Amino acid sequence: MPNCLKDGWGGRCPDCSGECVNNQSAQEKASALATQVGGTHYKDMAIQPVEYIHRNSIGFVEGAVIKYVSRWRAKNGVEDLKKARHMLDLLIEMEGGVGHA
Repeated sequence: MPNCLKDGWGGRCPDCSGECVNNQSAQEKASALATQVGGTHYKDMAIQPVEYIHRNSIGFVEGAVIKYVSRWRAKNGVEDLKKARHMLDLLIEMEGGVGHA
């Protein structure tokens, strides 16, 4: 019997009809990029920030700036722009830009 995720079942399902998520091929399962928890502000973009960040080997702090600037209109408004500015300030400080000549 297949493993079943239907109705929260985590092990072998005694009455599985073969329609469980675990019975689907890897191609049929939704990719992580096609799934978003908590809205659609990334999924609706032509290129998701995580794709751009990963493909360009961008660091964490720089990636956070991209993330916040990309989503600000669709999610948290000016608050996200302030978060992006904070991340830039952190990066400048960590790279020696504050108090260094």
